[in-house]
Amino acid sequence: MRNVMRKGFISSAMLLLSFCGMSQNDSAMLKRLADEIMLRSTAYDNLRFLCKQVGPRLSGSPQAQRAVEETARMLREAGADTVYLQPCMVPYWVRGEKEQGTVYFSGQRKELNVCALGMSVGTPAAGIRSQVIEVRSFEELEKLPDANVKGKIVFFNYPMRPDLIQGGYGDAVRYRSNGPVAAAKKGAVAVMIRSVTHALDNNPHTGTTRYDSGVQKIPAFACSTMDAEWLSRLLKRKMPVQLFLKSSCQQLPDVLSYNVVGEIRGSEKPEEIITAGGHLDSWDLGEGAHDDGSGCMQSIEVIRSIKALGWKPKRTIRAVMFMNEENGLRGGTAYADFAKKNNEKHVFAIESDAGGFGVQTLGVSGSPEQYAKARSWEPLFKSYGVYEISNGGGGADIGPLRPLGTVLCGVNPNSQRYFDHHHARNDVFEAVNKRELELGAFSMAAMCWLVSEYGL
Repeated sequence: MRNVMRKGFISSAMLLLSFCGMSQNDSAMLKRLADEIMLRSTAYDNLRFLCKQVGPRLSGSPQAQRAVEETARMLREAGADTVYLQPCMVPYWVRGEKEQGTVYFSGQRKELNVCALGMSVGTPAAGIRSQVIEVRSFEELEKLPDANVKGKIVFFNYPMRPDLIQGGYGDAVRYRSNGPVAAAKKGAVAVMIRSVTHALDNNPHTGTTRYDSGVQKIPAFACSTMDAEWLSRLLKRKMPVQLFLKSSCQQLPDVLSYNVVGEIRGSEKPEEIITAGGHLDSWDLGEGAHDDGSGCMQSIEVIRSIKALGWKPKRTIRAVMFMNEENGLRGGTAYADFAKKNNEKHVFAIESDAGGFGVQTLGVSGSPEQYAKARSWEPLFKSYGVYEISNGGGGADIGPLRPLGTVLCGVNPNSQRYFDHHHARNDVFEAVNKRELELGAFSMAAMCWLVSEYGL
């Protein structure tokens, strides 16, 4: 009995030592990875080039095509074993000339900071001038008699709720997405929304709106939050106020574009694929630095850092620059369709599309057992500012992989500053912090490496 107990003790001790050794080895490997990225990363310089030399990258535009070519070059320079383009048809909406917005009241006028919402129809060539009415919610609009709305411009003044620490964007963005349809049903001739941001400034924010078949398509605009506050105060004075809006945006036929894919082929299980990605397209007002040039450059850095260290991952690791997340999700859908058609086995996908800010958590969506395994790596990340691997995560472009059984992971930075820049002209390279960008790249590379070594 004593010998059995002794053998059991020795086995347990050896198991513990084995576990400790593996843990120490993982910690040392991640330290090497962090050093490589923090000391020699090319992500920040690549982001500068993407923002300053390529610029805004709206799907279908010449700039989007150049971004395809340049990120393919970046992946080759990063050392990817294979770089290729994956075709997809994308919508091509153009903004046209700079929009105009003018308020007329009591013999005076004031120019507003406005922009057309993405996918909006344009105004007539002469613009639209009509009385403006303010509503605070869909419910308030619905209570108005149709006669009070017909022929007028509806101003949706719904601020992002300050009491919602998380989820404020999802709550407020309804008015951007659904406002034109709701107003058109009541007979409005145009819509203007308060920009979806907590920031009080003069930067209007664009983003996709939508139309329903059978409902008149009316022009849709956003104004800056400062102008929304000013106009709201003016309307409270109960005087006649007219708003003039003019835009020349239009929807052109779909065009051929591409996802950009670079991969390191797995040494032991190459058929099992790990994806790290961000979306290459951006809105056209700024440079698309946070949304989502950062995620793309972090994904390229996953490839570069692993190749630079001479590591050979057991599973195939891909970096994917998805096209058309902003106004169609055609790239993410095409990637999943290609995987399904070719019976690819996608075991894990991680996406960075919440800005190049410092990462707080990594969110994982999988089975309870898969999540538990991912969470067991949590201590390895704490030295790098990632304090939790939380239950639930992913991203728009990798979402279509979930039905294939892929475990999804979302990079979650502190989001409180993200919507200061989101879809606005101040989403520029200078708004991204180099160190935060690189720490995000490390979190992606570390997760990809651990999954490649141990699976889920």
